[in-house]
Parts: sequence; C-alpha cells; structure tokens
Amino acid sequence: MKGLYCRAADKGAEPKFVIQETCLPEVLGSHVVRVQVKACGLSPLNVQLLDDVGLLRDLIPVGREVSGVVLQVGDKVSFFQAEDEVVGILPLDSPCSGLCEVIDIEEHYLVQKPEKLSSVCVAGAIRDGLCAYTALHTHARMAAGHTLLVLDGASSFGLMCIQLAGYHGVKVLTTSRSPEQHALLEQLRPGVARVIPSDLLPAVLEETGGLGVDIVVDSGVSLQEEQEENKPPHKHDIISVLGVGGHWVTSHRDLQLDPPDCRSLNLKSASVTFLNHEVWTASSAQQGRYLHILKDIVEKMSAGVLRPRPEVAVPLYEATVAMETVQRGQKTKAVVQL
Repeated sequence: MKGLYCRAADKGAEPKFVIQETCLPEVLGSHVVRVQVKACGLSPLNVQLLDDVGLLRDLIPVGREVSGVVLQVGDKVSFFQAEDEVVGILPLDSPCSGLCEVIDIEEHYLVQKPEKLSSVCVAGAIRDGLCAYTALHTHARMAAGHTLLVLDGASSFGLMCIQLAGYHGVKVLTTSRSPEQHALLEQLRPGVARVIPSDLLPAVLEETGGLGVDIVVDSGVSLQEEQEENKPPHKHDIISVLGVGGHWVTSHRDLQLDPPDCRSLNLKSASVTFLNHEVWTASSAQQGRYLHILKDIVEKMSAGVLRPRPEVAVPLYEATVAMETVQRGQKTKAVVQL
C-alpha cells in the first residue's frame, strides 16, 4: 500500500512530496477504526507547527481530511461498525497518510457521514467548517445581533464563516479582492449585508453608524503599509473598524502589534485571538466538544445551511502535483478521490 509523504527540507527550501510504501499493523487497537478512504482533502502543510510541538520527522504524512467506509473496528469501539460511512481529520501525530487506500484512526476523531453528502464534498469542506466554528463560536462568542466583518469572504473559509454567521442571526459584512469575487458574494444576499471592494474603514463605519463591528475574522494581514493590489488589509485598518469590546480573530501566525496598536485595543477593551484549529486534537479534555462540532458541521452541510464551494476532485495519480500546488499557495486546497 502506498501513501503520500513530505520529506522535510532544509530551512528556506521547498518541501518535497514523495510516494512511499506503508503498511498497517496486523492487530487492530482496541479503540481503532480501519477505514477505506474514498476522498481526502489536501491543505497546506504547516511544517513550523510540527517542529514547534516536537512532531517533525523525516517523512511527514500528507492528507488529513478524510472520508470513507469502515472496514473493521477494534474490540472496544462503540460508535461505529463495519460499512458505516465516516468523516474526520487525522491528528497531527498520525502515522498514516490520508491518501492511503486504507487507514487506521482512533474512533474519537471520526463522526458519521450523512448519506446525502458526497465523500468529495465533505472531505474538502470539513477543515474550513472547523476553522469557522473555532473562530466564531470558540473565540468570538458570536451571538444574534452582532456585526461580523469577514475579510476575503469568497475564500472557502470565508464562505463558511458567512453562512454560519447568517444562520445565527449575525449581520455580515465582507470584502472582495476582484470583480468576480464581488459578484459571487453579492449572490449571497440577504445573508451578506454589504460587500466592500476597497476603502475598508469608511465603508464599515458607514454601515455600522460609526460604532464599528463586534467581530473581525481575517485570512491574512498586512504588517507593512504597502499599496499593492490584492494585499490583505493592514493591521491598523482592522483595529480601526473594531467596536468597543470587539474581537479580532486572526489567521496570521506571526502577527506583531506595535504600542499604538495595543493602546487602540486597550481604549476599546478589544481583544485579539489566534486561530489554530489544531488545538482541538492537542488535548483529550476537548474531545467531546470537538466531536460535537464535527457532527454539527456535517449535519448543517447535509441540511444545506452550509454550502461549501464545490471542489473538482483529482485522481490519485495527480495527488503529488496537486499537493505541491497547494503548498506553494497557488490553490488553497485540493481534494483527491480514491
């Protein structure tokens, strides 16, 4: 059996993705589920995170968002049985690549997949759904009546945030980076109150009566004031549109705030939190809540509340090229159909 792995490169060099032979243990663990993979989502590999938590190795398994059918279960597995359709995200320390035909995974990382959802759809969207839930519910404590600004709303993550917030009665503002994205987001009305192509600050203050927004969720931040097309908003602009007691949830891992930025946040009693969805599998104390979130995501997708952007699945023989494209940032994700 073969799987896709990343060979850790020297600092500054691009990682290399290789196909390696792998095998599963003959004896299944007590709480382990053996799954035949039907589809696998590919997202950028965070090598720095693996290094920080001590999980960096010579060969890093690639492809962690999986959907498939249960083949066999351990003797203490209580949630699943053979032929169940499941979906989940492999933990950071998993020895398996999600692009293997068959994988072993602890039952506590899986939930049932609704019949009406395709394996490709759910494998491609489960990570963005988890990120949206973490940003809006866990960090920002979203509630009906709040005003939310989603930066780069046409991204797959941004669309999940917009739809989830709209479902909970939140007023949503969003930004676009091109006329095509603007047209796409306009189609989401009335779920989106306003699409802002540029001049973030005046548009937000006009829409909120000068009060600012309760929540900002970004997908990248500019730390330098450079006038470049399609650059993410500058950190000062984001802080300026926050209202009193507002929450800024950022995806920027290396965000640096200057003293004037901190004073602005202090005057507004506003907060900044860092979005890292990997924390759910870092502590067993959060497993129950994590599974509840995954289950809610797939149920809302099945009911049509969350409608992810369609992803065109690529065959397994194109997985290496697809992963290289994702890692270089030319695509945000890819889905491989096995």
